[in-house]
Amino acid sequence: MSDDERAIRALIVSWIAASRAGDLALLLDLMTDDVVFMTPNRAPFGKAEFAADARRMQGLAFDADAEILEIEIVGTRAFARTRIEASMTAPDGSARRMSGYALSVLRRAADGRWRIARDANLVTAEA
Repeated sequence: MSDDERAIRALIVSWIAASRAGDLALLLDLMTDDVVFMTPNRAPFGKAEFAADARRMQGLAFDADAEILEIEIVGTRAFARTRIEASMTAPDGSARRMSGYALSVLRRAADGRWRIARDANLVTAEA
């Protein structure tokens, strides 16, 4: 496994840990300023909208696991395909389980760090 692949795997682990902890500052640091998220039934959105959504979801307990299925690296660009299982629990105890796949495009910055530049997240609520 290359150093770049290890760094990308660590980024994915950090993303899940930051999501669980509600650490918005770390999540924002793991993405490029021009990041674009694509999710079902919603127009693509960027970093500011991501932050606003995260602030609205404060108070929800979030848990997730990501299985890394594939990582491909070409120069300063890479993609990672993952399978995600997640749950969100409201303060009243009501829970919502979600699962699905995501395809993330990553970019290595001038500082050598990999960050998420594009993310197509197909995670949806389980029936």
